[in-house]
Amino acid sequence: MVGEGKPKAVIVGGSIGGLSAAHSLILAGWDVRVLEKTASAPSSGTPTGAGLGLDPLSRTIIGSWLSQPQLLHNISVPLKIDQTQTPNSKKVNRVLTRDESYNSRAIQWGDLHGLMYNELPPNTFLWGHHVLSFDVADDKGSVTIKAKVVKTNKVIEFVANLLVAADGSLSSIREKYVPEFKLRYSGYCAWRGVLDFSENENSDTMVSIRKAYPDLGKCLYFDLSSGTHTVFYELSTKKLNWIWYVTQPEPVVKGKSVTMKVSDDMIQKMHQEAEKVWCPEFVKVIKETKDPFLNIIYDSDPLERIVWDNVVLIGDAAHPTTPHCRRGTNMSIVDAAVLGKCLEKWGAEKLESALEEYQLIRLPVTSKQVLHARRLGRIKQGLSLPDREPFDPALARPEDCQELQQRNTPFYNDVPLPLASILSPT
Repeated sequence: MVGEGKPKAVIVGGSIGGLSAAHSLILAGWDVRVLEKTASAPSSGTPTGAGLGLDPLSRTIIGSWLSQPQLLHNISVPLKIDQTQTPNSKKVNRVLTRDESYNSRAIQWGDLHGLMYNELPPNTFLWGHHVLSFDVADDKGSVTIKAKVVKTNKVIEFVANLLVAADGSLSSIREKYVPEFKLRYSGYCAWRGVLDFSENENSDTMVSIRKAYPDLGKCLYFDLSSGTHTVFYELSTKKLNWIWYVTQPEPVVKGKSVTMKVSDDMIQKMHQEAEKVWCPEFVKVIKETKDPFLNIIYDSDPLERIVWDNVVLIGDAAHPTTPHCRRGTNMSIVDAAVLGKCLEKWGAEKLESALEEYQLIRLPVTSKQVLHARRLGRIKQGLSLPDREPFDPALARPEDCQELQQRNTPFYNDVPLPLASILSPT
């Protein structure tokens, strides 16, 4: 063990997964430090990370970490409907499938991050700490992490019982254990943006888009056209979040990033292509969005393990996924909650057993969800699959469309057993 008192954990990565792990481990009785290489918190209202969706289980888990759970409800928007549609020759939408019991909520990444960050005890979250290396002791009783303080270049050491890798799909911690690991390019990228209409609620653009999408504000819209598709929904604080998937060869990017820098020329060409495919109301939203950006969409074949000694992977470090089942954030939240419950059950004295149980519970769930998201993305994008013809929304029959619904995701309604104690009765 590492000294006296509470067992210690260092979490690398301060996004939603890292924050979730911090809350869960603190509740389990651990002393926690989160190391985030970004120098400071994002400014209020930043579009960083754009929008995401929280399922009922994730909302319940987050609520158990908050002193005022209603705040999560206040800064999110209900998504009661999951609707997939396609424009016909006159660009009038034909509904392919509609689920009116979707029960998700939309929230902006920055709003969720701020809410969870502000609930942590002081000095838990350390900005501007770039992890350089880590070493597990020969007796497996501790792990030493070296990090550079970005502002001063000073190198400091942390000694802990447990290292939690929440450092994303390009995880440097995972790389040490699986050096041959490579992300798998999906075959397409995503233009993304958030339109802020808070100062112009009654503009022609907003009036027309609400007519074209009458359930905006309570619906997760998927628009499918030939070889492409979009996602569209409303966020709180009067914002519209949109994503447009475009099939293309894998871009060449420098450094470790899944976000590609875009030029004004690229944005202009994107606008021109949008006019060829989507309804004028949606094209207006795209054109009026400031600073759209391009994500390269990756996932990976499921790992065979996510635990080594006293090092554990969670979130995108454990299971990079395409976004089509809206599982990325939700999986990281549940990962953290399960990890915390396993640590609480077994205690720091039986860390190996706790981590083995975490791996045993999470791997079967996340592996199936990653592969299902991959399949769903290829269907919606009209790409080939070994067991079916490419999906053509213009010719699709009702029976062809059922696989498009979000609720077909494996383990969609299943609750991992260790979480029973935090779930409220429904």
